[in-house]
Amino acid sequence: MIKIVTIIGARPQIIKAAALSRAIKNKFSDRIKEVIVHTGQHYDANMSQVFFDELNIPKPDYNLNVGSGSHGKQTAAMITGIEDILINEKPNAIVLYGDTNSTLAGGIAASKIHIPVVHIEAGLRSFSKVMPEEVNRIMCDHVSTLLFSPTKTGYENLLKEGFKPDAKAPFNADNPCIYHCGDVMYDNSLHFSTIAESKTDILKKHDLEKNKFILATIHRNNNTDEPARLNALFKSLNDISLKYNLKVVLPLHPRTAKLLETNLTKENLSAISSNKGFKITEPASFLEMIALEKNCKLVMTDSGGVQKEAFYFEKPCVILRPETEWIELVECGAAIVTDADEQRIKSAFEKLTSASDMKFPKLYGDGHAAEFICAEVMKNLR
Repeated sequence: MIKIVTIIGARPQIIKAAALSRAIKNKFSDRIKEVIVHTGQHYDANMSQVFFDELNIPKPDYNLNVGSGSHGKQTAAMITGIEDILINEKPNAIVLYGDTNSTLAGGIAASKIHIPVVHIEAGLRSFSKVMPEEVNRIMCDHVSTLLFSPTKTGYENLLKEGFKPDAKAPFNADNPCIYHCGDVMYDNSLHFSTIAESKTDILKKHDLEKNKFILATIHRNNNTDEPARLNALFKSLNDISLKYNLKVVLPLHPRTAKLLETNLTKENLSAISSNKGFKITEPASFLEMIALEKNCKLVMTDSGGVQKEAFYFEKPCVILRPETEWIELVECGAAIVTDADEQRIKSAFEKLTSASDMKFPKLYGDGHAAEFICAEVMKNLR
């Protein structure tokens, strides 16, 4: 029996962890013991607890309750708490997801006391270190022992940074092993897609018809904190809604909710308020998001995870950022990067909704990435 400590802190990590926890329960329960640590980075119940309940994820063994704060204060509190837990639990490895401050803190804490780091979603790059997530993911990759990339592009990024494709065991931070293994979020989407609509009434609640609404999410700091960008995004969404007689559904991130009144112009607020088809809702649960993604006409988002989920359900996507880590979505024509540019957003909408030959190749594995990861951890970190 080996022991792993899984670090989660933000909504996407909680969802990704469901895939690994499910694989352990179903296939490895007699060989892997998982200790779950919630850093408390997302502390709002709608952004955190609901996902444990809905996805049947084991309750965390520890909660650091760090809450919000500056990057430095938040990350420092996490490092201290995670280090204490690792010293107490003495695991064979720590498992980290993605690119949040929780990911960075776990990587620093574990590497300093020589506990192997397993990084899921390794190799993703936006090539913009202005993004805090880019710094987090690079630093985590370079202290990891086992690196699992969901895409071929991510794997190739690791090769370009000096990781060796033919490394031999035993593996450690100086001799890491890299994998192209598929995406645990694809595992989840396949698992939950068949039950999502029967477990939620969100379509009925908001009077939504299949392929007659746009699903939008906006949460990244540079979009919410800069009034010019936020106004451009909301005006674009509202104009498209009115011109094409399409509803817009925007599950609102708590950060964005706080900033609408202060950062949107009176004209924009008034226009959105008077548009009965512009529906600003509470944060959606994972199953609600799946139901919305499966039934919408198109997705507009600045979320990395939602970009992929749109692709899983064969929906075109407008990426409301200047770049994307998931460049294969753009390369195959299923997504267009527009930044917060009104004209580009409207042009992308028209191009994507008029395309008749859009393809959605199988880019993210076979739906068994989590089982593969468990098997490799068992094999190499005993």
